[in-house]
Amino acid sequence: MTVTLSNDHLKAQISSQGAELVGLCDEQGRDLLWDGDPAFWSGRSPLLFPIVGRLRNDEVRIDGRVYSMKQHGFARVVAFEIVDAAPEFCRFRLNASEATREQFPFDFRFDMTYRLDGGRLIFAASILNPEGRSIPVSFGFHPALRWPLPYGGERNAHEIHFEAAEPASLHTLSDGLIGTASRPTPVQGDRLPIHDDLFQDGALVWSELASRKVRYGVPGHRSITVSFPDMPHLGIWTKPGAGYVCIEPWQGYADPVGFEGEFKDKPGIVMIPAGESRDFSMEIELDPPTES
Repeated sequence: MTVTLSNDHLKAQISSQGAELVGLCDEQGRDLLWDGDPAFWSGRSPLLFPIVGRLRNDEVRIDGRVYSMKQHGFARVVAFEIVDAAPEFCRFRLNASEATREQFPFDFRFDMTYRLDGGRLIFAASILNPEGRSIPVSFGFHPALRWPLPYGGERNAHEIHFEAAEPASLHTLSDGLIGTASRPTPVQGDRLPIHDDLFQDGALVWSELASRKVRYGVPGHRSITVSFPDMPHLGIWTKPGAGYVCIEPWQGYADPVGFEGEFKDKPGIVMIPAGESRDFSMEIELDPPTES
């Protein structure tokens, strides 16, 4: 089932499967979100929980026991319950089940809300821990925005403008895991011109990030701002030649090469204390239209 939100600025469609944003259009109906063409990638904006990225051998160790879990976790492939829906707001819920406990042996309640506010679409995830012990989690957003955007300018003229300079090195990847080496940042001060060659070896992954906001588009043309105040890590990814670029705010990332420890000790994991919740948020904001 799909829920549609709309106002005078944006129209958003969210599927109950994975509580995934599957459509986003501007006031003239122009698509801002990738269409999920499986020739490149069938995703559109999956939610990554309880892991981000790949696990070594697709396995996680919890309390000494090994569990199997595929890349980015299970939330993106299971049905959520629709608990609230209005013209500009909706809430989805996923509760722990026997099926989820086979991969992640904890109780949880995952509420995912979407809200339109003018030209902004606000994503808000809340993970509640009803257990009598702390639970370890990772979480990420994965929206695939159109590349090029429908506002003019060549595909290779698009860039991502960071809120601050980003001099930190990036991680290399090895079969989807965080490699032992680093690579110099391709960010030029606070600007990243995007082109297919950047992604020949996979995603760009920042574990050290100064910015909590980026602006995406062609300079001088209408653009999109992605804000992620609660998320300390970032991935940027596409498949070379595809019509999208993913700007992915994360809490956590893939296993480091050779990591064999407990899940709670993995870099980027956060612990949710007993009876408490942890919130993760992101916003996509479209520039107002220019007057003609």
